[in-house]
Amino acid sequence: MRTADLLVHDAELIATVDDDRREIPGGWVAVTDGVVSGVGGAADPQPPATRRVDARGCLVTPGLVNTHHHLYQNLTRAYAPALTGGLFDWLVTLYPLWARLDEEAAHVSAYVGLTELALSGCTTSSDHLYVHPRGTGDLISAEVAAARELGVRFTATRGSMSLSVKDGGLPPDSVVQDDDEILADSQRLVAAHHDRSPTALTRIALAPCSPFSVSTALMTRTAELAEALDVRLHTHLAETRDEDAFCLQTFGRRPVDYLADVGWMSDRTWLAHVVWPDPGEVTRLGAAGVGAAHCPSSNMILGSGLAPVAELRAAGAPVGLGVDGSASADSASLWLEARTALLQGKLRHGAAAMSARDALEIATRGGAACLGRAGEVGQLSAGACGDLAVWPLDGVRFAGALSDPVEAWLRCGPVSARHTVVGGRFVVQDGVPVHRGLDEQLAVHRRVSQRLQAAR
Repeated sequence: MRTADLLVHDAELIATVDDDRREIPGGWVAVTDGVVSGVGGAADPQPPATRRVDARGCLVTPGLVNTHHHLYQNLTRAYAPALTGGLFDWLVTLYPLWARLDEEAAHVSAYVGLTELALSGCTTSSDHLYVHPRGTGDLISAEVAAARELGVRFTATRGSMSLSVKDGGLPPDSVVQDDDEILADSQRLVAAHHDRSPTALTRIALAPCSPFSVSTALMTRTAELAEALDVRLHTHLAETRDEDAFCLQTFGRRPVDYLADVGWMSDRTWLAHVVWPDPGEVTRLGAAGVGAAHCPSSNMILGSGLAPVAELRAAGAPVGLGVDGSASADSASLWLEARTALLQGKLRHGAAAMSARDALEIATRGGAACLGRAGEVGQLSAGACGDLAVWPLDGVRFAGALSDPVEAWLRCGPVSARHTVVGGRFVVQDGVPVHRGLDEQLAVHRRVSQRLQAAR
């Protein structure tokens, strides 16, 4: 039997979230050369391993997958002047601060935000950086560099805005670019960073921001470019009632109709929020295989509404979780989003409508499907990436709760991962980030955050 690089053994329960949804009491997971090389139960012989991790009293899950974030926004977290009003007012208040982003800001916000996610058991994250002030450098590559330093999987989406206030959009002139510039830079970033291998750490997707901040021509041309480059598409859609009104007034169409008009109604696409599609639109999204990034905390904080998660999943749409930007959701915890999704699902359709297993599946397999990584991440099965989280189920918080470790994981707590592992390598060990640069980066983050917030 080949020696594994890592063996996590004797877990209270391993929730594989594999194709058969196996749950293995007393189980073990082996990782070799960055991929899962074996999963077994207490009666199955364990392979020898270079490194062994005792998971007694712990739940082991696949690493969680974050499908929507704006990492730069942790520089303006819980910014007081933006705490009232809905999405549009919130954006208009914060655009002038975000107009001062630069490479240093993009790097440090990504470093801090991805570390925060890792503490919550997240091993794969996307990010939607759509603010690109002129002359401030290569912000996307700065994010990619931070992700590589930490060793986490990262899908950077090249966001964009092309319609400023003078063109009928929301953002100021200082943060928009023209369509040709956006498309050329999108192609450059794919060539520079997109790794198509099944164990890729870095991928690129194309992500015009929203119907109210980009031109129709850019949406159409971006879909054509994504097809030519074989990369994924991402945007905000159907987030608020205000967006419905904007699309009806501007395009004479509802947001989902607009999405179809510009060539985005395909399984290459995943959308952020998707709070307000009507039943017919849910059916259309599901039939097309369009994914949805469910962002429950942000949707509540901004008063956007309760997304039709159960309906989208029943229609065939992949649904994942997103923490959204840390200026709206404020806390970048995938565990918290999974728990909130559980509670919202029960609130919307009744106590039996959403279980902790449903929430775990959305947080893992669902997210993997949204990012085009089904079978690669989001499950513990032979050949999948060796990404996992080890969750302690001990102490006061879990006293009396172990009749069902998966339900206990979300219904008790709060809990952070004891260990977060990406490709067999620790990103978090014993509840502490392993990268030694965190204190220095937090000091930089504080300085940069103060610079942005003092600029108002």
